[in-house]
Amino acid sequence: PAAGPRLRRQPGQALTARRVVNARTAGHNGRMNATDILQHPSQVIPTVDYRRERWRNGLGWTREILRLPSDGEDWAVRLSIAEIESDAAFSSFPGVDRELVLLHGNGVRLRFDDGRLEEVLPPHGRVRFAGEQSLHGELVDGTTHDFNLMWRRDTLAAQVLHRPIVGPMYFFTEPDVAWAIHLLAGQPGFDADAGLPPMEQGDTAWLAAGERRRHALHGGGELLAIRLGPAVP
Repeated sequence: PAAGPRLRRQPGQALTARRVVNARTAGHNGRMNATDILQHPSQVIPTVDYRRERWRNGLGWTREILRLPSDGEDWAVRLSIAEIESDAAFSSFPGVDRELVLLHGNGVRLRFDDGRLEEVLPPHGRVRFAGEQSLHGELVDGTTHDFNLMWRRDTLAAQVLHRPIVGPMYFFTEPDVAWAIHLLAGQPGFDADAGLPPMEQGDTAWLAAGERRRHALHGGGELLAIRLGPAVP
């Protein structure tokens, strides 16, 4: 595994990177360019750097991991952890697809206005749904922490994989393919030439799209791997 000190973002560093991405992502028709978004620089984001914000209704918290491009609500992909403290209606996100994965807690039931019922239960239950659907979350027994992936369906396509880490694990980036790796357990590290620090439980790595490259993650543990590419017409 790669060795060395853990990297921390300096004040203003993330904002600068976001501005660079914003400048590149709008096309002539105002739509975001998926390839430029996915080429956001590779990094490991420590869990202590997640931005924690109270929900508007006061019934939970969001710890934002990463959003791209990122100023205001004009993003194409957003990774966060939702801390659900009480039964509550979910906010509407028109044009956005979502996937929710249980990280901690006894689970949550999602009741959709169309009668659909989904149970997100231990150990790592998950559900995918359209962001404009009306639904209400009901806690099974106590607070839950849930990994929350959201992406604009007219710009990006996303696939979420839940995998154990047993020995080396390989992720291939391409000009229009990036990966986000959220570590559920363990302390794996990337190859030394990746220029990325080792990961700790709860951290998230972003592997940028670009020249085709193999990223090897060594060690043991468990992760969520999110493959992101352009939306299919």
